[in-house]
Formats: sequence, structure tokens, C-alpha cells
Amino acid sequence: MFKDETVDLIYCCHALEYFDREDAQQKVLPEWYRVLKHNGILHLAVPDFEAIVKVYLKYRNLNHRGILGPLYGRIVVDEIKYHKCTYDFPSLKKVLELVGFREILRYDWRKTIYKDYDDFSQAYIPHMDKEHGILISLNVEAKKP
Repeated sequence: MFKDETVDLIYCCHALEYFDREDAQQKVLPEWYRVLKHNGILHLAVPDFEAIVKVYLKYRNLNHRGILGPLYGRIVVDEIKYHKCTYDFPSLKKVLELVGFREILRYDWRKTIYKDYDDFSQAYIPHMDKEHGILISLNVEAKKP
């Protein structure tokens, strides 16, 4: 759909986890890498496994909405689909590096051009407590060298 090196920024919010790690590493991320220009930016938001563990340790309730939903997901698009993997920062960074991305770091959703969109990159527990809650989205920026 897009020619090589024609895109400045790719933003993907809570979709990569619907691919298993192998497909993400061998198909999805290489395609995004291909279309990004040199110095192009990839912004990824995925459920943050480490933060989900913090939510569990705080509430000690496996049925808490901040645990099962982010871990397993559930979306109906022609059929029911569930999350196929989860990431913490080190595991996502490693996959991105294997594809060729560099300068991989967490980004602050408040400092993006899409900060006014209420999407899962701003998912907190308790819900909407953006000042004191636990951010359960792992928001990562990676650059194509």
C-alpha cells in the first residue's frame, strides 16, 4: 500500500498484541520499518505487563478490569480475537532492535500530537486517574536509523 521510506510517523495503539511475537517480529514490524523514512518514528502502545502485575499486587483481584482485559483482550471483528502476547519494556525493546529500530525509549503520551485522543495509550487504573493512577499502557518510541 505504501512505497518504501515514505512515512514519517507510525502510531499503533493497542493492536500489536493481537499478533504473536513471531508474526510481530517477522511480518508486522518489518513492514512498518520498510515504509518509514530514515529517522522516521514508530510510536507503539501495548498493554504493559509490569504495570498489570502492579495492579494485581495492589488489588489482589484477578477479575479486576485492569488485569484480564489488558492481558487477554477480546475484540469481535467477524470473529472473537484475543491478545496473543504481552510485553514489558525489555522484551519489546529487544524485538524492535532485532528488526533494526534504534533509540528505543518510553514516550509520554502528553507530549504527542495525538494527546487529545482518549485511547488506550492513556489507560490508567483507577480508570481516568491520570494524576495518581497506574498507567497500564507501555508507550514506546523507536526510530529507524
